[in-house]
Amino acid sequence: QQAEAALVPYGPPEVDVLVVETFGELELEYAALRKGCILLDQPHRATIRITGPDRVDFLNRMVTQELKGFAPLTVKRSFWLNRKGRIDGDLRLIELGGAMNIELDIHAVGRTMQGLAGFIITEDVQLIDATESTHRIALHGPTSAALLGTVSTPINGPMIADLKPDQACTVSVAGAEIVVFRDDATGEIGLELTVPAGHAAAVYQLLLETGHGHDDGDDTGVASKFRLRPAGWHAFNIARIEAGRPLYNLDFGPDSLPHETGVLYDRVNFKKGCYLGQEVVARMESRGHSKRTLVALKCEVDQKLPPDARPQPVTGAHVWRADSPDADPVGAVTSSTLSPMLGATPICFAAIKPGSHEKGTELLVAADGDRVRAT
Repeated sequence: QQAEAALVPYGPPEVDVLVVETFGELELEYAALRKGCILLDQPHRATIRITGPDRVDFLNRMVTQELKGFAPLTVKRSFWLNRKGRIDGDLRLIELGGAMNIELDIHAVGRTMQGLAGFIITEDVQLIDATESTHRIALHGPTSAALLGTVSTPINGPMIADLKPDQACTVSVAGAEIVVFRDDATGEIGLELTVPAGHAAAVYQLLLETGHGHDDGDDTGVASKFRLRPAGWHAFNIARIEAGRPLYNLDFGPDSLPHETGVLYDRVNFKKGCYLGQEVVARMESRGHSKRTLVALKCEVDQKLPPDARPQPVTGAHVWRADSPDADPVGAVTSSTLSPMLGATPICFAAIKPGSHEKGTELLVAADGDRVRAT
């Protein structure tokens, strides 16, 4: 608010979760993500802390990913399903050695906490909703690791500069112990920070001052080296669609089955033992297809049109087969953007019916009152 950012609700307005859409210079925010780094506030992300010696064994019987041999300071992505095989939570599991953090969408915390707690019987496991006591921020971009390495002191795990995707570490920043895990959601280096809530503002400000500072364009300055900008959801959203990264509650959600997400084999292990909802997942796998599958579409537009005049499909826009334009739609758009990496070409995710979701299929997408050709 002090920076006069545009704020938008994340999810149902009555939940009262606001995220920054942009600080007013979207093109510069996106450019910083690709050339330097962005500082992203994430009040829409939440953390569950799970402790106790039985935590890994317990969770392995609950979630879709194989957790046997889950090494400290590593990250696994997994689904938490209900009995009908629907996705109650899209989880990032960060094993810390003496405890585990479960990172997830804030709207999924309640049902995930309640669902997991209902299965704890004799296991030595404790679940703590750490959403209020922690805060989530992130750095995305090629200079992210250099910036965080400059302001932090290592505590445990790999050095920030050596952190690989799906690895975690703990560092000290501005007197706070912070959990960092790497998740390259935009195709650039992505460092996700879980910060004690009482230190969040100080950590954010230190990163901002060190990475952005008040330099006047002199490329010899420390801040010029990092080229950081505070950025909002809009710039991140463009980059994550370009990177092919679907998001829970946007491209799939609580009504989706794992086979409908486009990230099935990243989240589900088909060789592990039983877990909640496994019967539905196994049956879908043996059947060979689901009612719909998430795919990425690249649209065809007249490159002579200025970017702001190019038709962009919106969420919910119908999709038809190009060879059957008068037939019923075969799918719908879930999220879209104009891709700077592709010369402002419209791209999107769409949930498509079987038989029309194969790579190379020619489709038509509703956009601005017309139909745009897409592949």
